[in-house]
Amino acid sequence: MLLRLLASLVLGGLVGWERERDAQPAGLRTHMVLVIGCCLAMMLSINLGATTFADPARLAAQVISGVGFLGAGAIMRYGLNIRGLTTASTLWTMSIVGLALGMGYYLIAGAATLAVYLVLHLVEKVKHRFMRQYDHRIFHVEVRDKPKVLRQVREAMASVTKANDTFLVEKNTAEKYLTLESTAYLKPGINLDEVVQSLADIDGVLSIKVE
Repeated sequence: MLLRLLASLVLGGLVGWERERDAQPAGLRTHMVLVIGCCLAMMLSINLGATTFADPARLAAQVISGVGFLGAGAIMRYGLNIRGLTTASTLWTMSIVGLALGMGYYLIAGAATLAVYLVLHLVEKVKHRFMRQYDHRIFHVEVRDKPKVLRQVREAMASVTKANDTFLVEKNTAEKYLTLESTAYLKPGINLDEVVQSLADIDGVLSIKVE
């Protein structure tokens, strides 16, 4: 049992270290404690099943469903971007690794941990090397309500973003200005500072906010 707890400490630490290095909300300590706890829960389930009439699978099943709440805490929203989904997935997967260790399945638990680590470490590099990356941004632009200024802003945005961006317009009739909101993916190689400057150079632009 002590060997299983030690193995859970090592395997949880491997994936947790990768998440900590990537500055994710659930890092080294979280993963280590999680896998140790799941390993302990599985060992308790086995012993309860051997000494009582209790169903040994019930405690393990509650662990798998309960970790979902922990994973939800790792998911955060930044504007329209969602961060933490991968970390939430690693928490759920490593909880099952902990259960496998509790059963004494060292080989399968080690193989699963190695697979998770390779996905986190290597696939990210492959994705950035071979897949086109777009910088997702939300632009809030206030302009004076005057002829052609709206078209100029849209043309400036279209020149640096990919197609199918949303473009919302809100008009303040009392003070005669427009608020433009656009969700856009910047084309590769486009510098955000240059985009902001190109918008600022348009006559009639009052303020620019980028998320």
